[in-house]
Amino acid sequence: MTFGTGESTTSADGVAVRRIGLVEDHESVAMGLRAILADESDLDLVAVAATVDELLVQTRVFDLVVLDLRLGDGSSPRANVEKLYACGMQVLVYTSAENPFLVRSAARAGVLGVVRKSEPAAAIVSAIRRAADGGQVVTTDWAAAIDGDPQLPDVGLSPRQREVLALYASGEKAGRVARLAGLSEQTVNDYLVRIRNKYAEAGRPAPTKTDLYKRAVEDGWLPMPEVHPHS
Repeated sequence: MTFGTGESTTSADGVAVRRIGLVEDHESVAMGLRAILADESDLDLVAVAATVDELLVQTRVFDLVVLDLRLGDGSSPRANVEKLYACGMQVLVYTSAENPFLVRSAARAGVLGVVRKSEPAAAIVSAIRRAADGGQVVTTDWAAAIDGDPQLPDVGLSPRQREVLALYASGEKAGRVARLAGLSEQTVNDYLVRIRNKYAEAGRPAPTKTDLYKRAVEDGWLPMPEVHPHS
């Protein structure tokens, strides 16, 4: 798959201009990034939207999409990244220090890296410039998220299997999963057998429901449990 548009313009001083899209539902944050990039002759923020779908309606001609992880429409980071990636776009995560689960979820979908909104303007510009050229952006948050995921083998679940796994592993019974997913209970049970087989083949057996929950968390299909300190 070829990324970038091949249609980048050049600035007055002959530098290639990278076209940047931003998915961010906080107006003040969007305005801040626009201001940060305003004086960068090689970076042009051409579109801003509150959701990925809204961005794609505006244009699909981007060298890079800067993506907030937690959006008001309830969409998951991984689904958003996969949607942009399917349209041939590279993605850089722009976050306020989210739960590492969200970063890991995006990482497994193939983003170039993560940069905090609290970073100095120069660091944000540098990260966007590097990502727009197709380079990885390695930061402390990025490293922590990757280190927290011990490069577990991908078992290759289909989207439907992921849905069944997430529902079942989160505590639902097979009959309830069937109703929520619009499937027959027998189909759900068949999916669970296939899911367990795939994990076993990958050397990550999940014979019990608790094991399936652990695998779903490891692979980013369910959030890590919150740890509450004792009072």
